[in-house]
Amino acid sequence: MNQTARLFLVAIVAGATTLSGYKVFVEKNEKMTVTTVAETPSFIPTNFTTNTALNAGIDFTEAADKTVHAVVHVKNTTISRQPVNMHDYFFGGGSPREMVGTGSGVIISPDGYIITNNHVIDNATQLEVTLNNNKTYEAKLIGTDPKTDIALIKIDTDEALPFVPFADSNNVKIGEWVLAVGNPFNLTSTVTAGIVSAKARDLNEFDSNPQSFIQTDAAVNRGNSGGALVNTDGQLIGINTAITSETGSYVGYSFAVPSNTARKVVEDIMEYGNVQRGILGIQGGSLDSKRAAALGVSETEGVYVAGIEKGSGADKGGIKEGDIIKDIDGHKIAKFSDLAGYLGSKRPNDVVDVTVLRGGKNKIIPVTLVKLEVYEIDDLALEVKNATEAELQLRGIKNGVKVNRALTNDMSRYGLEGIIITKINDEEVKDIDDVKKIMNRRNYNEPIKMTFVNERGETNSFIFR
Repeated sequence: MNQTARLFLVAIVAGATTLSGYKVFVEKNEKMTVTTVAETPSFIPTNFTTNTALNAGIDFTEAADKTVHAVVHVKNTTISRQPVNMHDYFFGGGSPREMVGTGSGVIISPDGYIITNNHVIDNATQLEVTLNNNKTYEAKLIGTDPKTDIALIKIDTDEALPFVPFADSNNVKIGEWVLAVGNPFNLTSTVTAGIVSAKARDLNEFDSNPQSFIQTDAAVNRGNSGGALVNTDGQLIGINTAITSETGSYVGYSFAVPSNTARKVVEDIMEYGNVQRGILGIQGGSLDSKRAAALGVSETEGVYVAGIEKGSGADKGGIKEGDIIKDIDGHKIAKFSDLAGYLGSKRPNDVVDVTVLRGGKNKIIPVTLVKLEVYEIDDLALEVKNATEAELQLRGIKNGVKVNRALTNDMSRYGLEGIIITKINDEEVKDIDDVKKIMNRRNYNEPIKMTFVNERGETNSFIFR
C-alpha cells in the first residue's frame, strides 16, 4: 500500500509540473484560430501584395474625384424587326424586337453635352443617361461621326453638371500614368489605372480608314466604351473605344480616340452639323526596312509620298512624289498613323508646316489643307465623291455621284467602283450632300434602292436589305 501511495504521489507531482510548464512556456504564445464556412461569392476576390502606382508615389484620388462624377452610364434601346417568313425576308417587315445596349459617356460642358462612341448609340430609338448620383435623363442625339467612332448627345437639366476639361493629347507621353473611368458590365463609376503604352496605334494598318489610337494597359471592358481616359490632373486625353482580345474581355491592352480628335469632331458637329476634314492630298504609306529596300531609299521611318492629288494643298504647296514626310508642325512622323492622327484635329484651310526629306536634305513646306470631298455610305459600304461634268456627259446623264471605292471585301466583289449613282430610294442625287440628306432621313429598317449608270452607260438598280 505504501508503494502504491508513493507511485500515486509521484504521478500527481509530475502531472502538476507538466501542466505548469505548459502554462508558462506554451499557452501564452498561442492564439485561438476560428474557422468559419462561408458561401462561395459570385465575384472571385483577389489580393495583390504590392501597388506599383502607390510605390511610385502616384496619387490618383484627386483625378478620380474630379472625373467620376462627370462620366455617365448610357443606355441605348433599339427596335429591330426580325423576319418571320420568306415574305419578310425578301420585302422587309417582321416581328419587332427590343434590344438594349449600354456604354459610357463623358460630360464635356455644364449644360449637358456628352461625348461617347458612335457604336454605343448606333441605331438608337431611345437614349437614356444615368448620372453618378443615380439621376436619369432622356438624351437626344446631336450628331455622329462613324469614321472616328465619336458621337455627341445632350441632356437637359436645370443644374450645372460636373464636366471633364480637354487636355492636349499631342502632349501625352508614353509611360505617363492614366485613369480609365466608365461603366464596365453595368458596374457604374469604375476607375482603373495604367500607363500610356503607345501613341498613334493603328489597329487596321492596311485598311482604307487609318486610325490613330492612344494605347494603354488600364483595364477596359464591355461598357467602358465612350468613357474617359484622363491624366493625373483629371483632364480628358482620350475616349475609351476598343480592346483587342480573343475572349471579348480585357486581356492587357485598350485603345482610346485622342482628345484632340474627339474635341475637333464634336466642335464640327456643333458648328457645321458634320465633320470638316482637311487633307494634304497625297497617296503614300509608312516605311520599314522591306518597303525602303523596294523603293530604293535608306529611311525606315516616315511617310513615303507615292502620289499627289491634282489641285490639292500638297500639289499647290510643292510636295513631290518620292518625298518622305518626317515632321509636321514640329511633331515627328514615324508612320502613317502619326500623320493621320495629327491631321484628324485639323480643318480645311488650316496651314501646316510639312518637313520632307528630299535629296538627302530636309525641306519645310507650308501646305494649306483642302476639304475632303468624299462621303462614306456606311449602310452600303461604299465611298462616293462628286462626279465631274465630263464624267456625267460621257455617260449621257445630268446628275449623280461616283463610287470611289468599296469599303469592305464583300462589296468589292460586285465591282461597283466607277459607277455613277443617280438615285437613292428613287430620289435624285446631284452631289454628296444630297446623299447625306437621303441617308439621314431614311428609316433604319427600310431597304435601300440604289439606281446607277455603269461605265457602258447602262442603267441598273440594286436593292440592299
